[in-house]
Amino acid sequence: MPHQGEILQEAIKNSGISITRIVDELGITRPTIYRKFKDDTLDYGFVKRVGEIIGHDFSSDFTSLQQSVLPFAVNSVTNSVTNSPVKPVLHRSVTSPTVDPDIAKQLMQLQQKYIALLEAYNDLLLKVYGPR
Repeated sequence: MPHQGEILQEAIKNSGISITRIVDELGITRPTIYRKFKDDTLDYGFVKRVGEIIGHDFSSDFTSLQQSVLPFAVNSVTNSVTNSPVKPVLHRSVTSPTVDPDIAKQLMQLQQKYIALLEAYNDLLLKVYGPR
């Protein structure tokens, strides 16, 4: 099974868009992207930016097991009835995934909206306060 870096590399290759154009738009060097191709897991924001450049949606390319290592924030949640902490249950079984695909898709969409909101907030901060 290919890891995330290999999936990214294959999608870029199939897009027909040059590595030079991609690294220019990302603001990174060629060696950096080639190192990313060797990584087992990649940062969600990086993958999303590459997807926007090449016009590719990576959400269906990564399995639910691979997506579980993407930076989801799972902190303590409180049960509204008993006010007791609810512990998150993580299923990482390769043989029998128990995550409903619709729920996983909704979670990915919420994560994308959250990241887009954070990026917009960062852009606003840059406009107001300027770069460091």
